[in-house]
This record gives sequence, C-alpha cells and structure tokens, in this order.
Amino acid sequence: MEDDIKNACEVMQAGGVILYPTDTIWGIGCDATNEEAVKKVYEIKKRADSKALIVLVGNPQKVDFYVRDVPEIAWNLIELANKPLTVVYSNARNLATNLLAEDGSVGIRVTHEEFSKKLCDRFRKAIVSTSANVSGMPTPVNFSEIPDVIKNAVDYIVQYRQEDVSRPAPSSVIKLDTGGVIKILRP
Repeated sequence: MEDDIKNACEVMQAGGVILYPTDTIWGIGCDATNEEAVKKVYEIKKRADSKALIVLVGNPQKVDFYVRDVPEIAWNLIELANKPLTVVYSNARNLATNLLAEDGSVGIRVTHEEFSKKLCDRFRKAIVSTSANVSGMPTPVNFSEIPDVIKNAVDYIVQYRQEDVSRPAPSSVIKLDTGGVIKILRP
C-alpha cells in the first residue's frame, strides 16, 4: 500500500491521472487544484466539463480550506454520517475552476477508508474522485469491471484492492444551501 501511495502522489504532483480505490467505488483521480489535470479527467471520461466533479479529502478540517463559509450543520453531518457522504457546498475556493459546478459549488467527501484517507493525507491536497467509466456508460463497482479504455488512459493504476470483488454502495449526496438548507440529491 505504501508504494502505491508514494507512486500515486508522485504522478498527481506531476499533473498525472490515477485510477484508485476509494471509500465507495474505484475512481479516476488527480490533483483537484490543477486545471490541466482536471481537463485530462474530463477527456478520459469523454464528459462535458460543464458537469462538476467531486473531490476527496482525508479529514474534515480540509473542508474549510476549499469552502468559504462552511455552514455549521455541515460539521454535524460529517461527524454523524454512518456511510460515505458527499456534501455539495456553495462558494468553493482553492480548487481548479473547471471541476466546479456552474454555480461555483463543489461536492466534497471526507473519506475514512484506509487507502484513500492515507492517499489524501500524504498528498495534502484535495483529490478528484469520479467514477471509472466513460460518461453515460454503466459505473463499474469493482476493479474487474473497469473498461480497458479507462485503464489505458490513466498514468498510474493503484495495485491495492484490485482483487476486491465487493459491491460497495455509492455515497449519499446532499447539498447545503446558504442558511443551512439541506437538499437530498441521493439518499
């Protein structure tokens, strides 16, 4: 695992794209602050860049760095979530602008899964996490289902957990609007 983390960080520092296990499904990832790297992710997925990407961080304190004025309720939601939770925040900052939604919002998930948490902590920046599929195609739930077109397009493929055939559930997704209004996008 340590070699995978070291190699993945080196690739992302150089502006590359990785394929890695997360707290939900396998993801295509890159440095979430690097617009060129984010552009590569959109190209790999053949996805319009008007569709936002989510990012992973390794601890809740990082949310403050990427969101201006985090609603107080967010901290309770992050702390009490009993499964992976992606929170969409208004007023994103310090991230590549081409990964944000048109309204300037961003989806951030604090990961607790061992590998992705260690990766985020070592990289010390938010990491893009988007499903490892071409846009519009079925989402692979484990490594064996990831199409070769994706595997051949990334700069590094993490070895850790490739043999895992469990079928993890996607994260819940909620949007926090100003004033702490909660909108459930995916239960």
